[in-house]
Amino acid sequence: MTKQQILDAAEQEFSRHGLNGARMSAIANLAQVTTATVHYYFENKENLYRAVLQRPIDEVQATLGQLNFEGLSPEEALKQIIRIAIANEAKNPQRQMLWFQESSQNQGIYFQECNVLSLHEHLLKVLELGMAQGYFRPLKPFLALTHILSVCLFYFTVHENWKHLTPEIDRLSPEMIEEHTQEAIAFILAAVKQN
Repeated sequence: MTKQQILDAAEQEFSRHGLNGARMSAIANLAQVTTATVHYYFENKENLYRAVLQRPIDEVQATLGQLNFEGLSPEEALKQIIRIAIANEAKNPQRQMLWFQESSQNQGIYFQECNVLSLHEHLLKVLELGMAQGYFRPLKPFLALTHILSVCLFYFTVHENWKHLTPEIDRLSPEMIEEHTQEAIAFILAAVKQN
């Protein structure tokens, strides 16, 4: 439990300040442990940061690994992947800022150490199979993956800004997340399906 508390606290701190601005003492305070305890589990800030970046990838990979995509049509498999991507971000909306901080501060140096491509292989296979079977129009799979993830995830990147434009709407409520999910599915399928 202590390690999980540290990772949760570190994710908050790194999401707010990135690797450069995050402080181990702040992480320890958030986790309600000593700084020595943080060092015991992770040795240094960089190792803790690596663990924080890897955790979301491992979580989504575990969820995707439980699904049998081979038993689904490419369209149904794509819908499932969209649902998983959005549901995961809805549970952890701060993670988009974590990736943003990594990109802007470190130009992806630590990101490249994460096993991200294994995570994206599921979506790339679904897109390639969908094209081969005539469900999807000819696509450039990696660009299509980028566009699909953008549709799913940008919602969470900007929600802190948009909440000021429409303060009466809770964009992270279950109802709004479901609306976003339905609209993302419709939008993406319209973009990739064969005419």
